[in-house]
Amino acid sequence: MSHRSILSQTVGLAGWLAIVFVTAAIGSVASIEAGTFYTQLTRPAWAPPVSAFGPVWSVLYVLMGISVWLVWREQGARHLRAALTLFIAQLFANALWSWLFFAWHQGAFAFAEVLVLLALIAATIAVFWRISRLAGVLMLPYLAWVCLASALTWSLWQNNPTVL
Repeated sequence: MSHRSILSQTVGLAGWLAIVFVTAAIGSVASIEAGTFYTQLTRPAWAPPVSAFGPVWSVLYVLMGISVWLVWREQGARHLRAALTLFIAQLFANALWSWLFFAWHQGAFAFAEVLVLLALIAATIAVFWRISRLAGVLMLPYLAWVCLASALTWSLWQNNPTVL
C-alpha cells in the first residue's frame, strides 16, 4: 500500500484523469467529423451505432485513469517505471489511431496501428497486474473494446477501399 498522503493521492488521481482526458481530447480533435464519416462507410452488421462510442469511451477513459492512479500510488513497486511508460505509450497510440483513421483516412495504417495499440494495452495490463490486480482488471474492458475496434477497423478498411 502507498505511503502517499490523502492530498497527494487526490492530486495524483486528478492529474492522471487529466492526462487521460487531455489525450482523449487530442484524439477527439481528429474525430470532429467522425459521426458523419462513420455513417457514410459501409459497416458490418455487428458494428456499434455512432451513439455508443462517446459513452463507451468516456467510461473507458475513467477506468484507465483510475487504473494508472492505482499503479502510480504504489511507491517503490517493482516495474513501476515500466508500467507508467507503457501506459503513456498506449495512451499516445490511442490518440494516434483517431488521426490515422478519421482525419487522414489511412485504413491500412490505422489497422496496423490498432494492432500495436492492442499489444501495448496487453503489455500494460500484464505489468499493472503485477503491481495492482485491480488496476489490471480495470483495464480489461478497454482491451475488449479495442479488440472490437481492431476487427471493426479491418472490416471498414476492407469494405471501403476507395475512402480508406
